[in-house]
Amino acid sequence: MSSTFFIPAVNIMGTGCLDDAMDAIRKYGFRKALIVTDTGLAKAGVAAMIAEKLVLQGIDSVIFDGAKPNPSIANVESGLGLLKESACDFVVSLGGGSPHDCAKGIALCATNGGQIGDYEGVDRSSKPQLPLIAINTTAGTASEMTRFRIITDESRHVKMAIVDRNVTPLLSVNDPALMVAMPKGLTAATGMDALTHAIEAYVSTAANPITDACALKAITLISSNLRLAVHDGADAAARENMAYAQFLAGMAFNNASLGYVHAMAHQLGGFYDLPHGVCNAVLLPHVQSFNAMVCAPRLTDVAHAMGADIRGFSPEEGAQAAIAAIRSLARDVDIPAGLRELGARLNDIPTLATNALKDACGVTNPRAADQRQIEEIFRSAF
Repeated sequence: MSSTFFIPAVNIMGTGCLDDAMDAIRKYGFRKALIVTDTGLAKAGVAAMIAEKLVLQGIDSVIFDGAKPNPSIANVESGLGLLKESACDFVVSLGGGSPHDCAKGIALCATNGGQIGDYEGVDRSSKPQLPLIAINTTAGTASEMTRFRIITDESRHVKMAIVDRNVTPLLSVNDPALMVAMPKGLTAATGMDALTHAIEAYVSTAANPITDACALKAITLISSNLRLAVHDGADAAARENMAYAQFLAGMAFNNASLGYVHAMAHQLGGFYDLPHGVCNAVLLPHVQSFNAMVCAPRLTDVAHAMGADIRGFSPEEGAQAAIAAIRSLARDVDIPAGLRELGARLNDIPTLATNALKDACGVTNPRAADQRQIEEIFRSAF
């Protein structure tokens, strides 16, 4: 079985690396950027700061702050219109998963034409997207370095999973100094999102030795640093370790893909407009309980990476230790206990399950499920 490993050509990371990144951007010879961000970062002046740094490199820019949480088709179309009107020759995404995903949609449609819904699925585009520089401000989604993009189709109330080699950013930037201002809730949600990426990649049917190494190191770093980052956002070491952890988790799932946690979480986000990381965190132990009968040895490795003492444990006991460790970490960072607390409704489960089974992320889950089983996992998470 052959494997292809996807990653941006250049990745700049570490506290204070933003200025180094600006120097790298200048050398590409771009003239004008569309900066894609959200209203929060725009109002905080972060987008203007990036624009000023670009001016110092001789690069003009225009700011699009219309990337909403769970970005929609309409967000992509609005940004694409501004890009064309302003004659931008590259895109800079600034923020977490939502601005990055919105920017990827804009950049892909800019070169391939059509609407973003045309590219739902795997490798549906024919041309590379417009060059994208992704500047990250959260430690979780890894969208700044992956070929994955999630866009909400509001007419269908579903999140479209678009997995395409042509949406991999040209350059990713992870400066933990930009992450210090993250509030506790966002730090927790994005950190648990990264943990989900690493665990789903490790138990994936497409895992390989490279993705395994990335996933296990990410799990260890998250288990050792997320509590610290949540409870003391100014802890520079914890922030930097989480930045590296989420990137490693991204390397893992960008190549080994994901599983039913993401396939199901996408439906919750699309149906109720819920935060993706929180949905993942709530679903993660329940999906791994379902998976345990086919991948107990792998989940035992997860338990060890999370710091559990598994000496003398059988694989089945090790798998349960992993699930317990996941629950403990989620509880310690104040993740809601169940989907009911998020406003999900039991009578929506059949629809959510039907749509989850269509999601591309579920293809590599280690244990195949049918409609009834996905419904049961949703119910267990209430």
